[in-house]
Order: sequence, then C-alpha cells, then structure tokens
Amino acid sequence: MRAAPSFAVLAAFMAGTTMAQAADLIFSPEPMQQSTGWIVTVKGNLRVGPSYPGSDDYSFIGYPSLSFRRAGTVERFSAPDDGLSFSFLEDSAVRVGVVGRFVGGRYYQDNRELFGLEKIDWAVEPGVFVEYWPLEFLRARAEIRRGFGGHEGFVADFGLDAVQRFGAFTVSVGPRLALGDSEFMQTYFGVTPVEAALNGQVTPYRPSGGVTSVGVTGAISYEWSPQWSTTAFVTYKRLVGDAADSPIVKQFGSENQFGAGLTVSYSFGYTP
Repeated sequence: MRAAPSFAVLAAFMAGTTMAQAADLIFSPEPMQQSTGWIVTVKGNLRVGPSYPGSDDYSFIGYPSLSFRRAGTVERFSAPDDGLSFSFLEDSAVRVGVVGRFVGGRYYQDNRELFGLEKIDWAVEPGVFVEYWPLEFLRARAEIRRGFGGHEGFVADFGLDAVQRFGAFTVSVGPRLALGDSEFMQTYFGVTPVEAALNGQVTPYRPSGGVTSVGVTGAISYEWSPQWSTTAFVTYKRLVGDAADSPIVKQFGSENQFGAGLTVSYSFGYTP
C-alpha cells in the first residue's frame, strides 16, 4: 500500500433553512441549543483508495472541510461519497443544488509500469445534484459533473441509501452506479498508439462512453455529543464495460476498487 501525503482544502457550503420531512423523521434528536446564528461543523477527513482509477495500488489522502447550517435545525444526512454540495432548492423531500468533486491525477511515480503513458493531472468536477427521499428511511441522489484540468469529460453518479438511526448510531448502506462519456474514458482508460509503443506492455485501446462501475457504500456514524461525531465508511466499486476491458486495468491494475475512510466532526455555534 502506498501513502501519498496529498491534502486538499474543500470550499465551505451552506445548508438551506427548510429541512426535508423525511430527514426530520430520521434525525429526531434536538439540535444544538442555539436559536440564532449558525452552526459550524469542522471536519477532519482521512481516506484510502486506489491511487488512480483502475489502480491496484492505494494512497492516503487527508483534508479538512467545513459546513454551515442555520441554528435550530438538524444536520441533513450526507453519504461519505457525496460530492461537496450547496442546495438552492429544498422543498419537502426534494433537494436540488450545485456540487463539486476533486479527482486525483495519475503519475509515473504511482506505478513504474506506467512508463510511456501520458501523465494525468488532478481535476475538479463542478456540476449539479438532485436528491429525493421517497420514504422516510430511503434517499436517492444523482450528480452530473463536468471535469476541468486532468480530464474534460462529463461524468454522472447515482446512489440509493437506506438510512436508519439506532440511538447515537446512524447506519447507511446502498448501491452505486457511475457513468462517464468518451472523453473521460479515453483519459483514464484509453491507450494511444504512441503510448503503446513507448510502454511495450499494452496495446492501443479507445474506449467508448457508458457505465464505468457499479458498487456499494456503507457507513456508520456515532454521535458522542451534540458537538462531536465520528463516521467510518467502506466503499467497493467494480469496473465494468470498456473501463474493465482497458489494458491499463488488465495489465497494471484491478477491476476491484476498494476504499475506506474516517471523519471526525466538531460543531459549534456562531452568531455574526
């Protein structure tokens, strides 16, 4: 397992004032006792996952993040693999807004066998999301994003989470589906004739857009107090279709993509 000391500071986001009825039913405990101002939540995140899409080597990444919500409201459920989001429409069980993700790059030092393959820089993926609670314990979420930097393609993620609270514990689990267009697929899974000639271990390959992976995410959170909470999670993705058939995956990587992480959160009141 490789350890890469990568750090990313994520932008803060603000939750809306109207909470979904479904989320209210799930998160019944009283919020922090403050009637005015904001509740600020500071998070320290530590994650381990594939060094690049399709890799069988793993890297660590640690980063802080912030979130805000109005005082007197409870915190919405958020899966650990959600993108950083800001909602501009919250109506009953529906939530719509903007979202963003950070995607690490692929570099020669990640795997010496990648010699001859083009370096891929890190990328940011801004986009939009839609979230819907059809039942009080079931959340559906879709994100559509466009890459800038390392890749210039469009990607989409779909997820379904069953969420249940047991005292101070909150447990969630659900399936995942990821898609990418041909630009995204060519960046991470394609091989040009020049790259194939320089590397010598792979053949030219031009993938098409479509489903890139299917998987599942599970998480468990514990609320130590109204201020402190801890979340641990695991993820599994299985590369499928043209992504799984890539010679980069078959020769140097794996179709099975595992991940895990831990988040420690501290909340406090703030009145401007």
